[in-house]
Amino acid sequence: MPNKSDVRNRPSFLREMRDFVRFLRHPTPSGRLAGRVSGARSIDGWQADWFAGIRLTRLLQWALALWAINLFVTGPLAVTAASAGGSVHRMDLNNLPWLTALLWAPLVEELAFRYGLRRPLQALWFVPLMLFIVVMGPKGWIIGLLVLVIFLAWRGVLNAGPYMGDTQWRRDYSQRFGWAFHLSALGFAGMHLNNFNLGAMPYWMMPALVLPQYLTGLVLGWIRMRRGIGAAVVLHGMFNAGPLLLVWLIVTYAPEAAKLAQ
Repeated sequence: MPNKSDVRNRPSFLREMRDFVRFLRHPTPSGRLAGRVSGARSIDGWQADWFAGIRLTRLLQWALALWAINLFVTGPLAVTAASAGGSVHRMDLNNLPWLTALLWAPLVEELAFRYGLRRPLQALWFVPLMLFIVVMGPKGWIIGLLVLVIFLAWRGVLNAGPYMGDTQWRRDYSQRFGWAFHLSALGFAGMHLNNFNLGAMPYWMMPALVLPQYLTGLVLGWIRMRRGIGAAVVLHGMFNAGPLLLVWLIVTYAPEAAKLAQ
């Protein structure tokens, strides 16, 4: 249970939003949110990265904010671009990918695109393996490989070197962290182009299709750095649940509208 000091030190949602905006201006690999670690007991870096920053009510607030922005701003822009370019979403409305969207994608995509932001040397071997897992999808042996990769990362196997003890490495990475942060969000967004049948859409219009994913990737990257990878995975799952639930409600209770949307 969190102690009274943790509760008092927790920033408000508005303060977190301001911190997010400041972070976008000057991304840095240092710094955690106040009150991130619950209780007085000591936990190691792996546990803290996965479990200490998960506050469901606050993550739900971020999910609600993202849904609102995507519904009223980035979503309409993406729909306009899709209509103008003749692209169509690949989702099968009669076979919604619940497990993939809520469990598999949040876990493997966060590990592939954002885990390495705070562990850059470990990322040298971890990220390529995770990208391979993302591309291959949730097959039997791939799931086994995922478990092995996570275990190796947890145990510190194949680490490329002691990052925290290497001052030059830390200085160089800190100076270039902004590039790593934004490239991770761009890579995450670009991957979602695979969700569309692009047709004859010109290349210069394609970024508009994945504006919602780019914005979400920026928030997830900030969450990863400020609260930990576990919090980013949970928020990713929450974010995916909203649109999927909306589609399910339309298909179930307004099938005619669903047919028009196809």
